[in-house]
Amino acid sequence: MVKIYSGDLDNASAYKLLTGVVVPRPIAWISTQSRAGISNIAPFSCFTFVSSDPPMIGFNCGLRNGVRKDTARNIVETGEFVVNIVDDALLQQVHQSAADYSAEISELDVLGMACAPSETIAVPRVLASPVNLECTLERIVPFGRAGAEFIVGEIRVFHVREGLMVDGKIETAALRPLGRLGGPLYGKLGEVVRVEPV
Repeated sequence: MVKIYSGDLDNASAYKLLTGVVVPRPIAWISTQSRAGISNIAPFSCFTFVSSDPPMIGFNCGLRNGVRKDTARNIVETGEFVVNIVDDALLQQVHQSAADYSAEISELDVLGMACAPSETIAVPRVLASPVNLECTLERIVPFGRAGAEFIVGEIRVFHVREGLMVDGKIETAALRPLGRLGGPLYGKLGEVVRVEPV
């Protein structure tokens, strides 16, 4: 066994190690809109749900060169965002949206992604995504020395593609979720194993 002491790691080294260990990670493809009306979309793979009553999700957003990324800044400005769940058909678009575009450029336009208006917020949702979660900002919690922020949103509306739900549950095989691995690697849904409740 190789021993690595966290105190010996800088931010980038720890990030590489963690993203190779915590796998696979679900991807939140988050669309936001600036106060000027420019739409943005970016993928975040440090993503989970944090409450079911009310339903809330959270994702981690680090700083870029010491300042908030467009996604976090837009959420702070408007209090709104959409989590677009990604399936394996969206792999290339998701990966391309991670590039560092200027705030004046809409990644949705660059990628040619068709959008639809949300019902309760101004931020658009991606039509190609099998599930869209309309969210309003609940809180932002800072963590660590590098300025990472855990952003929590309350889900106001779930948009679910026809045929994905059975008895109120999402059919994972039909969803075909895309997961993030270490480095530039992604994972598609492999074998699904059903076990009986204990």
